[in-house]
Amino acid sequence: MDKIKDTRSFMRITHRYLGYFLAGIMAVYAVSGVILVYRDTDFLKKEKKYEKLLKKNLSEKELGKELKIKNFEIEKTENSIQYFKQGSYNLLTGDAKYSKKELPYILDKMTKLHKSQSKDKLSPLNTFFGIALFFFVISSFWMFNPKTKAFKRGMVFTIAGLVISIILLLI
Repeated sequence: MDKIKDTRSFMRITHRYLGYFLAGIMAVYAVSGVILVYRDTDFLKKEKKYEKLLKKNLSEKELGKELKIKNFEIEKTENSIQYFKQGSYNLLTGDAKYSKKELPYILDKMTKLHKSQSKDKLSPLNTFFGIALFFFVISSFWMFNPKTKAFKRGMVFTIAGLVISIILLLI
């Protein structure tokens, strides 16, 4: 293993090996992040049909929650059957037939990394990943000697990236 002599060598060595360790995780986050950009489209989604037996006489709000459909809205009701964009629900029997467009299994699991909450089993991974990325930000300033042209140019790019990010957040 490399010898840690000072703060600079610690940052460089830790940055290197942490980078190798996180390479796979970063690849998953990169792919799923790009897919999430297009979550409002049908990009890579396949239609799946469902049939569920639910409670009878559910309200519109209850039905949307039970079927886990965002912006759920009943379009019409005929002979105790409610029709909505994705399918139908029989008020008397509780039978619901509907379809949803979903990502393939592995892509769906990958995108759930970005949506993790503190109660989810993936939250420790997300927290570790966020802290590791922040360490990358900090440790990158120890990659070059501050007196070199590369470091000074890097600082200009850092400031430009920060300014552009803030501008995009505010518009």
